Amino acid sequence: MQVILLERVAKLGQMGDVVAVKEGYARNFLLPQKKALWASEANVKVFEAQKAQLEARNLESKKEAEKLSADLDGKQFIVIRSASDGGALYGSVTTRDIADSAVEAGFSIDRKQVVLVNPIKELGLHKVGIVLHPEVEAEVELNVARSPEEAELQASGKSIQELAAEEEAAAEFEIQELFDDIGAAQLDELETQDEQDSDQPAVQEKSELDEKLDRD
Repeated sequence: MQVILLERVAKLGQMGDVVAVKEGYARNFLLPQKKALWASEANVKVFEAQKAQLEARNLESKKEAEKLSADLDGKQFIVIRSASDGGALYGSVTTRDIADSAVEAGFSIDRKQVVLVNPIKELGLHKVGIVLHPEVEAEVELNVARSPEEAELQASGKSIQELAAEEEAAAEFEIQELFDDIGAAQLDELETQDEQDSDQPAVQEKSELDEKLDRD
């Protein structure tokens, strides 16, 4: 089935191109999104009559998208989620979550503009594409963490694995300090006992000497 593209469509063509597509793709995406028209003789004439107006509208929207891209590109958004100690999320981060985090930061983004190649199912920093216009894209970074404090540490460059290793090392250090304190206390106790044992014969000898003097 052939359609006339009303705007650039990735991997398909530019505005005004007549391209062959599957009927389901046209009915479910291109036509409802007003990205194309059926390539009938009547629609071809309609497009030609409106071509200049469509191109002007496309240029204006492209300029607006480029301005937004300049502000949005490279921004980092934080998403707080529950996860295991190994970093696996209990669920996943969706395109709606990403769009909502951008909106909260003051950017007008729709979930349909978010390009998520693979579901986000782990803590950490993730690159995400945002399509602002058929010819303009931006890339943002998603900081998925279990708390704002953890997000801050991740933003500084530490991975969840490094954070876990640091926590484990700190716990081991505390345990070792505890054992060291116990060992030191036991050593002090032994030294005290040794001193008492070494003083005992002298006390006994003095006692025996006193008894001998009394007899004499």
